Amino acid sequence: MGKRFHRRDLTAPALLARVAPLFPPPVKGLPLNQQTLSMRLERVAAHVPLGARLADIGSDHAYLPVVLMRRGMIAAAVAGEVAPTPFQAAQRNVNDNDLRSHISVRLADGLAAIRPEDAISAITLCGMGGETIRDIFNSGKARLSGHERLILQPNGGEQPLRQWLMDNGYRIVCEEVLHEDRFDYEIIVAERAAEPLTYSAEELYFGPVQLQERSPAFLQKWRRRLLQRQKTLSQFTHAQQALPQAKVQAISQEVQWISELLG
Repeated sequence: MGKRFHRRDLTAPALLARVAPLFPPPVKGLPLNQQTLSMRLERVAAHVPLGARLADIGSDHAYLPVVLMRRGMIAAAVAGEVAPTPFQAAQRNVNDNDLRSHISVRLADGLAAIRPEDAISAITLCGMGGETIRDIFNSGKARLSGHERLILQPNGGEQPLRQWLMDNGYRIVCEEVLHEDRFDYEIIVAERAAEPLTYSAEELYFGPVQLQERSPAFLQKWRRRLLQRQKTLSQFTHAQQALPQAKVQAISQEVQWISELLG
């Protein structure tokens, strides 16, 4: 029998060499925009497990699955898109890279792009509101096997998205904040939990992993957010008409939490 090995015993290049025959070879000489991703998508890509069968929902031009396949990092992919124009753009990108046998581009609403025979092991949803991502999961819950890693990059609405993950038995295993083109983005990675768990209101707001790690990017984001919320409260004070008390209280609660976080 050959020598047994464990993934942790191998460096990334050595591990890739073991599995490289499973994937199409990287293509040299592609235009720059077909070889690289934005910093935001690069960070999303970093959380996709090596050898995954990926479903990229709301795939737009299918940039993420195409680049990951070209790098030999995933085994197969589904690029799902609900709108005809980005669906056609994704088809062109996949065809131009000669990846039709490895990436299926499907015109479908949310998780309806996923079929049982796809054996999906990772799902990415990027660049849409957290409430939209939550609603996509709610509508397509039956298509989740529970074995997928969820790699999510919401544009706002992180709190209700974390609430859905908690309510549906997912543990948040990793979180990131990055600042790109004047905007703060969060990446939330979740996997099905072995047993029910509960996050506090503050953990749902800031992120349970973020609260523990308190990275410089995370703290800088909340410094900016504190200034914005304080400005909003000041505008409420000088408003000519009465505002809903619940809205004022919600902003005040945010200011209190952020102030306590930053000390």
